[in-house]
Amino acid sequence: MKWETFDFDGVQIPAAKLDTVVVGTGAAGYNAALRLFDGGMKDIAIVTEGVTAGTSRNTGSDKQTYYKLSLSGDSPDSPHAMAEDLFAGKCVDGDIAYAEAALSVRCFLHLAELGVPFPVNRYGEYVGYKTDHDPRTRATSAGPLTSKLMTECLQAAAEERGITVLDRLLAVKILKWKDRVCGLLALRLNGCRSEADRFVLLRCENIIFATGGPAGIYADTVYPCGHFGSSGVLFEAGVKGKNLTEWQYGLASKAPRWNVSGTYMQVLPTFVSVEPDGTEHEFLAEYDPDVSSCLSAVFKKGYEWPFDSRKARNGSSVVDLLVYRETVLRGRKVFLDFRRNPFGLETLPFETLAPEAYDYLKNAEACFGTPIERLMHMNEPAVELYRSKGVDLKTQRLEIALCAQHNNGGAAADLWWQTEIPGLFAAGEVVGSHGVYRPGGSALNAGQVGSTRAAEYILRHPAAAISAGEFCDAVHAGVSENIQFCRAVFGETENVGSLMRKAQAEMSRVGGAIRDPDGFAAVIEQNRLQLGRLKETVRASTEGGLANAYRLRDILISQIMYLTAMQDYVKKGGKSRGSAIYRSDSGIAPRGLEEFRFEPDDGALDALVQEVSFDAQGCRSGFRPVRPLPEGGGFFENVWRRFREDGNVY
Repeated sequence: MKWETFDFDGVQIPAAKLDTVVVGTGAAGYNAALRLFDGGMKDIAIVTEGVTAGTSRNTGSDKQTYYKLSLSGDSPDSPHAMAEDLFAGKCVDGDIAYAEAALSVRCFLHLAELGVPFPVNRYGEYVGYKTDHDPRTRATSAGPLTSKLMTECLQAAAEERGITVLDRLLAVKILKWKDRVCGLLALRLNGCRSEADRFVLLRCENIIFATGGPAGIYADTVYPCGHFGSSGVLFEAGVKGKNLTEWQYGLASKAPRWNVSGTYMQVLPTFVSVEPDGTEHEFLAEYDPDVSSCLSAVFKKGYEWPFDSRKARNGSSVVDLLVYRETVLRGRKVFLDFRRNPFGLETLPFETLAPEAYDYLKNAEACFGTPIERLMHMNEPAVELYRSKGVDLKTQRLEIALCAQHNNGGAAADLWWQTEIPGLFAAGEVVGSHGVYRPGGSALNAGQVGSTRAAEYILRHPAAAISAGEFCDAVHAGVSENIQFCRAVFGETENVGSLMRKAQAEMSRVGGAIRDPDGFAAVIEQNRLQLGRLKETVRASTEGGLANAYRLRDILISQIMYLTAMQDYVKKGGKSRGSAIYRSDSGIAPRGLEEFRFEPDDGALDALVQEVSFDAQGCRSGFRPVRPLPEGGGFFENVWRRFREDGNVY
């Protein structure tokens, strides 16, 4: 890595010359860097806001899943079969589904060889289990912190190789030369009070963006604190958004932010809401006084954790609607209380529960006591996890909400995870490789496959470097614009935090799991006007405030894109599907809940992918047919010949 300095209107900005820059130190980012390095590209660096920040390292679930091809027993499986199941998720491009299936074993074994402790039986098989939307036993897990273990093992391998990590840098602008990537502008998070130390330039031929989902756009989110995402940077650079309407939402604790899936639900805790004046309600019991049906729905939430519009009509997702009604519509706080049984019962009538609930609890020898006693018996590490984060479930209630958890959509990319901007790649949750539904754990596989594919393409398609003079001319306007932006917003006062919280609350109100089509246009216009006047309205007086000014810009751009996608989806005739319902007065009222009338999806748009392009004056949206599922395979001699002839495969 060679350093140089460029002058922009009297401001001296250091620049590092590299072949490729990876943005993000999650599992996808570290894997991309490893693949590049091991493939022979040494002049690379990873840019990150914080090495130990991000979703990969700081989230998990009751049993965090990794989805891959079956590797045990006598159950038949194949890349084509797995690709078919991914493709069946609706609005999925077939070539991407096939690549995720074909590389799943290679990427999984890479992690295992690096030390991720995926369990094996005495014969060495990686035995699996079924996850959601999984017809075979393809899932495996290293426990509730699988992605954390993945990231730590990948990081250790990167450190062994001496891969450069540039910490405490926030990517703020992708720089282009003749419509191709030529660099990245980053804000120093430490020391940016001084204009002389505010920015760093990275001059490179390729960028792999692995910055996670756009967590910052929502107020109600289970993404870890400090994770915002940088999708707006991609959209502003000209990258299209793909399937932006498709999210995954679910019940999660607010502090700490954590999914309350699996055993947390299966031990049947008490749901309590509290009004501002302190009045308490056991609202599930108030809604459904039938003990058996109510508790059976709570039990099902354990393995049907994501909110699902199909299960909102008469299934377990009614629980999510009731929590949403208490928190958002009634302004109450909702808590899980593991210290006492629901309905005020000293002993629950376990034998009257739905057979799947009773059989499970009976087989687990957990038909006794209080929720916390059952949880300690069935899954003590789940209790210890919260205790390690400052919450003792034995003595404290746990505040929860219906939260954004994962974006199935994101940046549009091709079979090699390259966006329409040559040299700019996206991997992990930031890219929209999924559709409406996806098997649980497929996101971890997609991040490893996508980052591997991007690195392979870069290694086999070296790009010619431009001269320092050409670089300076190409990026001058963009860099100068950011210098002026910082001068305008940085001063003695600060309001950026309150502006961020307001924008996030509005997004959760109209564009979360429960969507209000009548509210889309007003919020889009509000954000568009605010975006155009950021320099005049936003103020920051601290280093963190200046970083948040850029994050606010990213949030506004992303919200405009996502709400435009939702608005145009409804105009196209789209109805409630996946993990979201669109309110409709002419729809059905799930289980008599008039506040949530919606029209169920009719499948009319299942074979279409929605793409949105950013424009500050008005985004453009359109639909295209999904790319079909390839046949795969092939006659060996022909494949071998094409593989040897560079360019025919990659």
